[in-house]
Amino acid sequence: MGNYSEVIKEGRLTIITINRPEVMNALHPPGNIELSEAFDSFVLDPDQWVAIITGAGDKAFCAGNDLKFQASGGDMKVQPSTGFGGITSRFDNPKPVIAAVNGVAMGGGFEIALACDLIIASENAVFSLPEPRVGLAALGGGIHRLPREIGIKKAMGMLLTGRRVLAKEGKDLGFVNEVSREKSALEAAKDWARLILECAPLSVRASKEAAMLGMKASGIEEAIKSRYKHVELMKKSSDFVEGPRAFSEKRAPNWTGV
Repeated sequence: MGNYSEVIKEGRLTIITINRPEVMNALHPPGNIELSEAFDSFVLDPDQWVAIITGAGDKAFCAGNDLKFQASGGDMKVQPSTGFGGITSRFDNPKPVIAAVNGVAMGGGFEIALACDLIIASENAVFSLPEPRVGLAALGGGIHRLPREIGIKKAMGMLLTGRRVLAKEGKDLGFVNEVSREKSALEAAKDWARLILECAPLSVRASKEAAMLGMKASGIEEAIKSRYKHVELMKKSSDFVEGPRAFSEKRAPNWTGV
C-alpha cells in the first residue's frame, strides 16, 4: 500500500484504489506518480491480465486535480509522462482496464474513467468536465476522448457547459457500460473482469489493440488490412491452439497467455 493508493491482486486481477478520501480522492503530483507506478507494475506483470481502478469510500471516484494543494503552493511541475492518474496519457497498455466509478468523477477524475476500456458506475455516480467554469479546459484527454465515445454534439453539451451528468444519463449517452446499485460499483466491475478473464488474454489484447488503432485508419478497408502487434502474438501463441482444442473436447480452455 502506498501513501495515496492501494493495490490488491486477486488472481489475474489487479485492483488499484485511489486512497485520498479526505479530499474526495482528488490527485496531486505525488498521487499521480504513485498511480503511474502502480499501472507500470500491472502492465509489466505477465500474471496480471485485467485491472480495475476505483476510489476509496462511497462518495468519490476522483474529484480531479487537488486544487487546494495547488493553491497552497504545492509543486505541480513533477508529473508522470503517463498523464493524470498515471493513465490518461498511457497509450501503450494492451491490457483491459475497468473504471469502477463509485461516486463523483469530476475533471481529471472523469478523464481517468474515459481512459479506461469500460466504465461501471454506481447509481450515485456523477460525471463532469467543469474546467471551463474555473477558467481551464479538460486537457487531460477529456476534450478528445468524449467526442470519440459519444459523438461531437452530445460531447459539446458537456464540454461547453461543464454540466453534471448522472450515471443513468451517462449510460444513455454511451460512455457508461453499466449502472450498478450504490456502493456496488466495484463488485459489478469484478463481474465484468471475470467475463474478460474467461477469454484468452492475448485475444483480448489483440481485440483492444485492433479496435483502438483501427479507429485511426482512414476507413474500414485500411483498418482490416493493417497489421497489429498483438494480433500476430495471438496467432503465434499456444492459446491459439488451446481454444479450438478445448471447444472440440467440450471442456473449459486452460489459457496461459503465451
